[in-house]
Amino acid sequence: MKRGILIFLGFVAVLGVAYFSASKWAIRHETISFFDATRNRPVDVDVAVRRDKEMTADAGMITLPVAIINHGNTVRFTEYSFLANVFAARGYLAISIQHDLETDAPLVTKVGELYVGRLPVYERGVANIEFAVDKMKKIQPNADYNHLTMVGHSNGGDISMYFAKVHPEQIKKVVTLDNLRVPFLTNGKFKILSFRSKDPQFKTDPGVIPDDNTCKESGITVVNTGFQHTDMSDRGPENVKESIQGVLDKFLNDTDSSSLAPVNTDKIDVPKPPGPVAQAPQPR
Repeated sequence: MKRGILIFLGFVAVLGVAYFSASKWAIRHETISFFDATRNRPVDVDVAVRRDKEMTADAGMITLPVAIINHGNTVRFTEYSFLANVFAARGYLAISIQHDLETDAPLVTKVGELYVGRLPVYERGVANIEFAVDKMKKIQPNADYNHLTMVGHSNGGDISMYFAKVHPEQIKKVVTLDNLRVPFLTNGKFKILSFRSKDPQFKTDPGVIPDDNTCKESGITVVNTGFQHTDMSDRGPENVKESIQGVLDKFLNDTDSSSLAPVNTDKIDVPKPPGPVAQAPQPR
């Protein structure tokens, strides 16, 4: 009897591994290069989508939810597959956008100015998102571009929050990984999930994160981690990415299942992983 149970459990474990492996292989990634003639600027995107969901959408049977992923400073748009795959596995059309070009001026910090002088960078990011979404409507028309999930790391998180500020009617959810400059929106119109680092090199500006009571009232989930700021991309250790994926998946499960589903907005502490080799700090 015990031997039979062990065999059964082993079979279930094998099925579980096979399922997650199949899910990963079932996701299609494609890089598409657009050109915005009005701004004389290329805008590259990486699209991640589950093949079966894409075929069902192409047949007009479903409408794909859309997640827009925005990269951090000095990180490429293709270096967030650990996030894109979570969204794609859940049936989203995940669109990662390249915001920075080699010809762009370096990101700088101007103390005392609005968003430390980075407003033009955020406005450029909003224009990139608007342009990419308009182009994607022609490639995949069976997707919901009117209710976006905005995702971003560091500077990309600030672009995400700023886009939500400019176009709140277009936002369903916002997920940030250690955005430092743009304050969270507290009108409660959409859920917000934010992962925070514990990194002495990267300090969040005052007023960006609301107090605990405001977070609870506004549907904001703040996840305090022991992670390094620069580890929140594909460059980071596997245990960091897996921890973020797990919390993100739970958040999506809660918010996707029902627009009225409650979200645990108590601050969550994620254990600090074994310390990786520190990367050189960059302005974020």
